[in-house]
Amino acid sequence: MSTSSTLAFALQRRRLSLWLAALLALLLVSLTLAITLGPVRISSQQAWLITAHEIGVRLGLDLQPGDWTSAQFQIVWRVRMPRVLLAALVGAGLALVGVAMQAMVRNPLADPYLLGVSSGASVGAVSVIAFGSLAFAGELALPLGAFGGALAACMAVYFLAYANGRLQASRLILGGVAIAYCLGGITSLIVLTADQRELANSVLTWTLGSLAGTRWDELGLPAALLVIGAALLLTQARSLNALLSGEESAATLGVDTTRTRRWLFVLVSLVTGVLVALTGPIGFVGLIVPHVTRMLVGAEHRSVLPVAALTGAIFLVWVDVFSRITFAPAEVPVGVITSLLGGPFFVWMLCRKNARERLVA
Repeated sequence: MSTSSTLAFALQRRRLSLWLAALLALLLVSLTLAITLGPVRISSQQAWLITAHEIGVRLGLDLQPGDWTSAQFQIVWRVRMPRVLLAALVGAGLALVGVAMQAMVRNPLADPYLLGVSSGASVGAVSVIAFGSLAFAGELALPLGAFGGALAACMAVYFLAYANGRLQASRLILGGVAIAYCLGGITSLIVLTADQRELANSVLTWTLGSLAGTRWDELGLPAALLVIGAALLLTQARSLNALLSGEESAATLGVDTTRTRRWLFVLVSLVTGVLVALTGPIGFVGLIVPHVTRMLVGAEHRSVLPVAALTGAIFLVWVDVFSRITFAPAEVPVGVITSLLGGPFFVWMLCRKNARERLVA
């Protein structure tokens, strides 16, 4: 490696380290403020004291309760803390899946729901709400139904996309769109044939994406999947770079595109299915964040993946804050806000691209 290449690599590593340090600090500040903001204001100091006390109790330390009321404890530890942490996990997960999807199908408009995952999850969740399916599972019935529907949709897309011994990117897109339209029609049919207005409201709230009612026991699975998924993607960053360069270039670099797409498909489907099962479909996070990340650190996936995860976590934490306080005491589903932000963002990107092309011409 030449001296100039070594210097460029060192500068890139330093730049990435600065970005990661800044984003980690911003994430910590965002989590703190998100816990304190809401219809009932709580100081940052009090929020951290309650958090430290509960962590100490769970570590077996004999600690006395501090100077806070029972209501403040419930708000911080039972209501806001798990919700804010799930927002960070879901934001990071959707951003990582969005990066992987865009590399897998070589399409900058690909997002985590391109494979029909959200449509399948919607059918499963709506079936549980409308028909009482999986009633034996109690509170787990809705996420189990959603995950089952998401898994079925992914399997259908896989068999549609697999042809001539290969998993083809174009067929993944077409199969995902076709399955999404079919399952969207089934969801609409179930809602329209239901006579209960409360049922329609419940379905609408779920399909728009919501973090309300998050419990501590719901955090373990998405956290584990996020860590495993991020580690796998980072180890395969070179393959993701190769996929973006095209089939022939990837083959020249020794990357088995079919095998790589197959395991990416499984990972993307699993992570997206779990996240959608917990929160409902939250659009545009996996579409916006990868684009913003590449504007910040370039297209190299060793840089894109960690920065995208942190950016996605920060983004969804603040979207959730706005969903709670904008129309308080009413709450707007987070999916509504991400959609309102996503549309203008892409209009701005198109205008920016057009302006750049005119300057070049």
